[in-house]
Amino acid sequence: MQPIVRKRIKYSLAHLILIIASIFFIIPFIWLVSTSLKPITQIYTFPPEWIPSPFRFKNYIEAMSYIPFFTYLKNTVVITIFSTIGIIISCPLVAYSFAKLRWKGRNAFFIITIAVMMIPGQVTMIPLFLLFNKMGWVGTPLPLIIPAFFGAPFYIFLLRQFFLGLPDTLRDSAKIDGASELRIYLQIMLPLARPALLAVGLFQFMGSWTDFLGPLLYLTDETQYTLSLGLQQFQNQMGTEWGMMMAVSTMMTLPIIIMFFFMQKTFIQGITFSGIK
Repeated sequence: MQPIVRKRIKYSLAHLILIIASIFFIIPFIWLVSTSLKPITQIYTFPPEWIPSPFRFKNYIEAMSYIPFFTYLKNTVVITIFSTIGIIISCPLVAYSFAKLRWKGRNAFFIITIAVMMIPGQVTMIPLFLLFNKMGWVGTPLPLIIPAFFGAPFYIFLLRQFFLGLPDTLRDSAKIDGASELRIYLQIMLPLARPALLAVGLFQFMGSWTDFLGPLLYLTDETQYTLSLGLQQFQNQMGTEWGMMMAVSTMMTLPIIIMFFFMQKTFIQGITFSGIK
């Protein structure tokens, strides 16, 4: 068998496996959207019907009338945007310091940073709650936003790996031209790290957008609830109204899917480049 034919067969098999695997991931989402458009009588039919008949777009309108959807959406957007900005500002600074700067105790602090990733969140949940309560932040979105401005171990590790892959000659040339360390970071290293930054930003956006435990712990006023809490509240009030519940779930999921669809190339590039070193 010729190498070209063997190569084509190999690629064809790989694509076939990926297509089959993707079906298992996309079926739940298709079922979610389908159920959100079904009348109540069609939801319980067996065998299941994939195509709604008729399409009931009223499920979306009714779902948004049962809960203050746009208030929850606004709260979610505010928390997500500011926490993502905090991560994008803080994590590259720490990662660049670990990757390119020479200072006493650097390796020890990096080991501590990595070790923090191994601590389960349940261990720090109560101490953090007591700390934020002592500061008067419980009942406000601040515990969901401010910690992001102090970095996150996983994102720091990811960005450090990316910065390690950038040649030191760029930094040395800039220093010969008289550029300060801050200018090198802002004008040379940070623009080159754009793919990794976007990947980290997307990770944080998804994590903050779908976060349920954080808002559940720290938000006490219903006017400050996020979409995840609103969905749980809707389930408690209208648990049997699966059409409306799936409509709310679809509206909560779509922004993440749309964002990933437009950023998938940069996202994959950032993850790939961060692992090359």
